[in-house]
Amino acid sequence: MPNQTPVQIAWVTPDLDATERALSTLLGARRWVRMPAVHFGPETCSHRGRPADFVADISLSYAGDTQLELIAPVRGQSVYTEFLQRHEAGLHHICVEVPDPAAFDTRLAEAEADGTPAVCHGEMPGGMRFAYLSAADAGVPYLEIAFIPPEIRAFFEYVKQEQQ
Repeated sequence: MPNQTPVQIAWVTPDLDATERALSTLLGARRWVRMPAVHFGPETCSHRGRPADFVADISLSYAGDTQLELIAPVRGQSVYTEFLQRHEAGLHHICVEVPDPAAFDTRLAEAEADGTPAVCHGEMPGGMRFAYLSAADAGVPYLEIAFIPPEIRAFFEYVKQEQQ
């Protein structure tokens, strides 16, 4: 994979309120935008090679240009519930962005060819594509690669604007 600057740092937590407070204090995040009950469905997502069906509450903020994401699993077995079973709460992944769907496919194929298959991947409503690659040897559980289409980019810009 070519050099990339992380665009997001994400934590998995059972308590969004407590984690929001802690990261607001530590990183200066001023306002959090919550997305309750985000569904990752079997039509568009997979987890460990099988169709996925799970729900998570998500909260977003920014520290400078870096997006902060908090994820609280609600139901279903997922990469997030596995993490909480092992670690209780903490840093889950960093995300790098690719410029288009073709670059996403290329990155994913390169990772798999190098022996790093996606643990979980899919497409969200609005066309955002994501894949979590195991990155334990790098000291973080996962590296996420993502393609973020213009409509979702506009929403992220709104969240960032709320920090000013």
